[in-house]
Amino acid sequence: MLRSPSRPTRGWITAAVLGSVLVGCGSPSGGTADGKAEPTAKTEVTVEPIKAATELTDVNGTRISLDGGPERIVCLFALCDDILTELGIVPTATNSALLAHPGFLGKEKAKEVDVIPGGFIAPEVEAILSHKPDLVIGLGDTHGKLAPALKGATTFWAMQPETWEDSVGYLRDAAALTGRTDEGEKAEKAFRTKLAEAEKTPSGKTALVIYGSDENFGVATPETDVAASLFPKIADYPWKSRGVEGSYSLEEILAQDVDVLFVETMSFGDADGKLSEKLADNPLWSKIPAVRGGDVHEVDPEVWAKGRGTRSLGIVLDEATAALR
Repeated sequence: MLRSPSRPTRGWITAAVLGSVLVGCGSPSGGTADGKAEPTAKTEVTVEPIKAATELTDVNGTRISLDGGPERIVCLFALCDDILTELGIVPTATNSALLAHPGFLGKEKAKEVDVIPGGFIAPEVEAILSHKPDLVIGLGDTHGKLAPALKGATTFWAMQPETWEDSVGYLRDAAALTGRTDEGEKAEKAFRTKLAEAEKTPSGKTALVIYGSDENFGVATPETDVAASLFPKIADYPWKSRGVEGSYSLEEILAQDVDVLFVETMSFGDADGKLSEKLADNPLWSKIPAVRGGDVHEVDPEVWAKGRGTRSLGIVLDEATAALR
């Protein structure tokens, strides 16, 4: 029986979608005593065979059992779309905009996939069930509350990814449940190979990923953000989870001598404009080495913040390594 990865829940994406004040989830870290980044284990390229399965236990401890491979799958968050794309499956309906990215289906083909109304936080149950899904995949700490309403009509699978290893685990589980074992192994192999190649020549630059809509920004940490979990392998990433929530200031960023900044702009309601442009109103912004050197990169949050699967992370690696050269 497969068991999906299980880690503490994480709520910054949820907070972002709700439009609440964004909070950071980490603190600066000098690494080892000599100031160097702590070493990370080398990525294993070898992929273990995936065996087809009909059941697993999800992150909430719920047993999921299917009579056969699911043919109609509804995605309530972007990792599901990422995984299905890697397996050569188009979701019956979705709740994210990831599929419109050119690295996935592209805008035109993505229009053919129905969108579940209600938004990320409260997708409409009736709309989900109207698609007669065999399987509904959602984020555990956000969509788990829908499980009782879906029970008896379909099967709900809760996921809760925290690191790239979690995402690979979910890819393998989905490949096993759908019988797309060859596709799953190929996708995992491609991602592991790309990551292993990138870590052979890590950048000597210091990098940081920040996210938000205004001056109340957050800092992504390798312990709680899937995209950020890649960075210790390819650059100096001077930020670690501090276990408590709190807002951040540009003074803290400035103190880290960041050479390259990756910015995820989260838009809410009528809010517009890039986060980097809004932070530029603060006189401290221009003092950050990355800003002085023109190395501030606005990235697609659909891929960097929400995708979290091997295809999204492959795009993150391509964009990050190009910027870190």
